Amino acid sequence: MAGYLSTHVLDTALGRPARGLKIELFRLDANTRSLINTLFTNDDGRTDAQILPAPDFATGIYELVFHVGAYLDATGVAPEAPRFLDAVPIRFGMSEDSHYHVPLLLSPYGYSTYRGS
Repeated sequence: MAGYLSTHVLDTALGRPARGLKIELFRLDANTRSLINTLFTNDDGRTDAQILPAPDFATGIYELVFHVGAYLDATGVAPEAPRFLDAVPIRFGMSEDSHYHVPLLLSPYGYSTYRGS
């Protein structure tokens, strides 16, 4: 099976998928951080396309940046100045040609992630 990367965002405070959340994927090489893809979550909290599809997959170090501040603003969470969570970066390595799934469980004051399936 060829490797690829997917993600999923769940709003644990509202108990539903996080719709319309911007996600950026970067690849890190030495001192270079290159933007690979930008997608938004759909009604199910997933991206319509794999964030890193099999034809573009390569092992290495990556970073997903979840733009949660704009999402929280859109859901009506009272804004703070500055907002406690605005952009959530998750840096991770992919060392094998396999499916990597990196979900984000989100609330206005916390988040968690893991390697899913």
